[in-house]
Amino acid sequence: MSARFDAIGLVVSDMAASVAFYRRLGVVFPEGAEEQGHVEAGLPGGLRLLLDTEEVVRSFHPHWEPPSGGGRTSLALRCESPAEVDKLFAEMTAAGSRFELEPWDAVWGQRYAVLLDPDGNGVDLFAPTAG
Repeated sequence: MSARFDAIGLVVSDMAASVAFYRRLGVVFPEGAEEQGHVEAGLPGGLRLLLDTEEVVRSFHPHWEPPSGGGRTSLALRCESPAEVDKLFAEMTAAGSRFELEPWDAVWGQRYAVLLDPDGNGVDLFAPTAG
């Protein structure tokens, strides 16, 4: 099979808020990205994160409507340690980020927390608790 997973695309209602949120998580967007309708950022491992405004999506798909009722997607970020999960969660919530779950030790052996991006998509923070 020649197809390979290359990018994660999110439709955002407020580009500036979304760029600021993901920048706080370490994603590097080009200067001025907050003013664009479509932006891309490289991620570790070669994937890309693509953000498009609702207006841009409607420009090529005129009948598109955003899904209703909360988060539509979940992303997961592996942290170096359980302490980093706690630190990053504290930094993000101090900056005003909403969250679904505060850091906790999951039964499957990970420190876990769930932030919400500006559109309500879950952003999981996790790290193995042992090893």
